[in-house]
Amino acid sequence: MTLAGRTLFITGGSRGIGLAIAERAARDGANVVIAAKTAEPHPKLPGTIHTAAAAIEAAGGRALPLLLDVRDADAVAAAVDQAAQHFGGIDICVNNASAINLSRSEEIEVKRFDLIQQINMRGTFLVSRACVPHLRRSPNAHVLTLSPPLTLRADWFAQHLPYTLSKYGMSMVTFGMAEEFRADGIAFNALWPRTTIATAAVEFALGGEDLMRRSRKPEIMADAAYAIFRRDARDYTGHFVLDEDVLREEGRTDFSAYRHDPAATLEIDIFVAPGADPIE
Repeated sequence: MTLAGRTLFITGGSRGIGLAIAERAARDGANVVIAAKTAEPHPKLPGTIHTAAAAIEAAGGRALPLLLDVRDADAVAAAVDQAAQHFGGIDICVNNASAINLSRSEEIEVKRFDLIQQINMRGTFLVSRACVPHLRRSPNAHVLTLSPPLTLRADWFAQHLPYTLSKYGMSMVTFGMAEEFRADGIAFNALWPRTTIATAAVEFALGGEDLMRRSRKPEIMADAAYAIFRRDARDYTGHFVLDEDVLREEGRTDFSAYRHDPAATLEIDIFVAPGADPIE
């Protein structure tokens, strides 16, 4: 199964993991809707919806760049309908848009708390719900949310409660909708990286160049997402998986090509317990 002719609606895909997923699908000849809020170049962050669209078309796909703030329910509904009309439907929804703030409970401003809840949990709910009527008509419909497994560890909540609430909220939307729409044949799954990923968020919000060196490239998430999209939606739903585990299920054992810096020691990502398998 390839993604040729299938339509993906990706939020926040102007850079990083979202763009990597888009380009991987485009290599099959997929249609990709990039729905993100960056239309003009940012002084620090690379990429806009227009540069992403150009990269998708260069990779062999068809692109539709849409300016979208996932907090705006009316705008979400309009963007999804526009995408479906433009390409004749929607087969895959990727909830990639996310905001990060690792402040503790007493440190975070209320407006920042509200922002990450609205973008992460509420945005995931709005986009997923808006896509459902179109996904029902797809022969193999997938919704993939970039959020962690629902492991209720008090220490993870205590370290950065506001952000944890927002990301686990995304996972709970996935958990609930997987069962709610199971009979419709729409798969809802969540994907999370085992290690940190070399993105602008890691560089500017978390650990700078040092953490970038200890991260993997976004392509590992793109390849894992691609593997999930090719699975039968009626059989594969309600899963919370790590990128590396998905690729191991596909027969991959060597992940060295994904290293941002081959000489650096990889950093286990947030919300991931140390595993028994060695980090390669």
